[in-house]
Amino acid sequence: MREIAIIDYGAGNLRSVQKAFEKIGQQAFIASDKSGIEKSAALVFPGQGSLPSALQGLEERKLIYPILDWIKSGNPFLGVCLGLQFLLDHSEEGNCAGLGVVPGSVKRFNQVGKVPHMGWNSVELIGAHPIFKNVDTSNQFYFVHSYYAEVTDKKWLKGTT
Repeated sequence: MREIAIIDYGAGNLRSVQKAFEKIGQQAFIASDKSGIEKSAALVFPGQGSLPSALQGLEERKLIYPILDWIKSGNPFLGVCLGLQFLLDHSEEGNCAGLGVVPGSVKRFNQVGKVPHMGWNSVELIGAHPIFKNVDTSNQFYFVHSYYAEVTDKKWLKGTT
């Protein structure tokens, strides 16, 4: 069975994401080069840190173009937190360009509420997607974030909170 590759960009919660996959019986490995991407069944880009430093880490490992090729070929890709920011056109965090796979930008929450936002929220599904196949969406999901994705082409949205 081909495994899931968790992209190593030099920071982040790689091992905790790997353990989460193992807990559900899915093998996953940390990929820090192109060969790791090529031998995987799916890619996961986890997130912690800032987009500018993550892009620098990917550039140093020569992973940006292999990841883009993977995504553009229609292969399974999951961006978690920073991994989602990576896909958009632009991020207010560091005033940085993303990869432009998904049209839109990453915006910082305004200071009206508590930032970072921390807590449990429901997720409203928008259409069906296999990632939610065995997920009870009446449950709440835990969030810790200071930024949100403002997607301009709604075909990319699968859930909102």
